[in-house]
Amino acid sequence: MTDDRPPAVRPGGAFGALARDGLTHVELTWIEKKLEHWIRFGRIADDRILTRRTRVVGFRPGAVFAFVRWASNDFGTIVSRIDVVRAVAANEPYTTLPFVRPGGDILLKIEGWPKVQQVLAAIDAVETAAVDPCDAAPDHWRHVHQRITAGHQPRLYTAERHTAWLKRREIEG
Repeated sequence: MTDDRPPAVRPGGAFGALARDGLTHVELTWIEKKLEHWIRFGRIADDRILTRRTRVVGFRPGAVFAFVRWASNDFGTIVSRIDVVRAVAANEPYTTLPFVRPGGDILLKIEGWPKVQQVLAAIDAVETAAVDPCDAAPDHWRHVHQRITAGHQPRLYTAERHTAWLKRREIEG
């Protein structure tokens, strides 16, 4: 007998039917002014709508993406967080992260709306340098994490820095 139930109600939850395709899956939920999960940047390889408010997106191994989570209740914001994550291959070690299966290489993890806004501004600055944030050096996102965590401004990601990163990646093979 086949299971005709949609993936969201099969055993294993929303990720059960998607686990075997080699992608990193992120569950996105949007309940206006209550719970909002979205991707700020990233090259989505697979996109499946589960319900009116929920979908699951997939990223290929090595892809870098930013995952924003925000939630509130009657008294205000209760969760505000951004993570910049590199999707991992099946044989790579990873760190678990809520709503991300199996997990990923976390390059940046920031909590609290004022700091999240700083990260969003850093992402905008990368785009201003005419670089897709997905292609920026992973070390830049680690740098942004460390500087914001320490209460300092991160250095700008410039076209020159990006060119240096591309040359370093080429040499390292």
